[in-house]
Amino acid sequence: MKEGIHPNYRKVVFLDTSSDYKFLTGSTLHSDETVEWEDGNTYPLIRVEISSASHPFYTGKQKADKAGGRVDRFKKKYNLG
Repeated sequence: MKEGIHPNYRKVVFLDTSSDYKFLTGSTLHSDETVEWEDGNTYPLIRVEISSASHPFYTGKQKADKAGGRVDRFKKKYNLG
């Protein structure tokens, strides 16, 4: 491998902001935030909006569309019935 052209691969902590689920894994992402992990070491912190802890495919909790289809939303918007 050539020196100096590859990104720095290291351990980072990902935080799912919607469920407060954290996991430690390897990544090349950079972050200025850090967090102390369970093993006592400090790792960079990457915030994500969705992970396996909050994604409907993994949790089995699908969000229901309360507004209905396009026609229902149109009728509701213009009070047509």
